[in-house]
Amino acid sequence: MTLLTIPALFGEVQARALTGPASQIAGLFRSSALLSTRGWKMLIASAEQIESGAQVAARFARENAPLYLQSIYDGHFALAQIGKKLLAGYEKLGGPSSFGASLTQAQVDALARAYSEPSIRLYPHVRVRVGS
Repeated sequence: MTLLTIPALFGEVQARALTGPASQIAGLFRSSALLSTRGWKMLIASAEQIESGAQVAARFARENAPLYLQSIYDGHFALAQIGKKLLAGYEKLGGPSSFGASLTQAQVDALARAYSEPSIRLYPHVRVRVGS
């Protein structure tokens, strides 16, 4: 299992210095990484309890596994919002005329595609939320 690593710039200490669109993107990235990581850890622990734990622990793990799955899906949804925020922030800050060659429209578009719902969405994609 590969966990999403939070870049240093989006780390808790460094992210406090970010403002505007960069702050939103850092927040989305951090929340996606934390949700997904915790969800996977809890799901793995649940699988272990279901396989070899006491009967009561296995029942608890089975009943709560959907919550951990939802956390993983929520993490991916947050990650998919980065592309939208990146495009909006780039335009708000002046786009290509402000950033020049340091961040081109083509680079922003590629990042926005990479961090979009079609690219990040997990399958199967269920339209019903846990508890609904």
